[in-house]
Amino acid sequence: MAMDDTTWARHANPWSGWTRLPILPLLALGVWSRVWIGWWCLVPVLALVVWTFWNPRAFAEPGSTDNWMSKVTFGERVWLNAGIHPIPDHHARMASYLGMLAGSGLVPLTWGLWTLELWPVLLGLLITVTGKLWQMDRMVWLYEDMKKRVPEYAQWLH
Repeated sequence: MAMDDTTWARHANPWSGWTRLPILPLLALGVWSRVWIGWWCLVPVLALVVWTFWNPRAFAEPGSTDNWMSKVTFGERVWLNAGIHPIPDHHARMASYLGMLAGSGLVPLTWGLWTLELWPVLLGLLITVTGKLWQMDRMVWLYEDMKKRVPEYAQWLH
């Protein structure tokens, strides 16, 4: 997503995180809408793709980052910096497992959208969103552990 320090600071705004959560369900709805609006379904799908890229830049830097969603963002940043500041194995393993869990939901979701079967779409969304929310919670835990080890990380909290 080509995010620099300024973009990361803006992405730490809780509004950025909370407005990203509905992207996948809305994307599924956009794809499903081909039944009603045909090729025009590409308009909301494209809008969601643009929003996904623009979202981390859309909000101002928050006045306070002492909240769960900001810490999720910090944890993601710590995860991406693992090559510079290694993270504990238990965090790396669990984040990988939860990423696989979330990714596994894409199988029934994609199948359901292809065949226009509602139950696989809902199952896929349930698995993916549950895995993602759980992974987000682990990112907070990762951040809380790593801010004690890396002074730079502790400075993100204000």
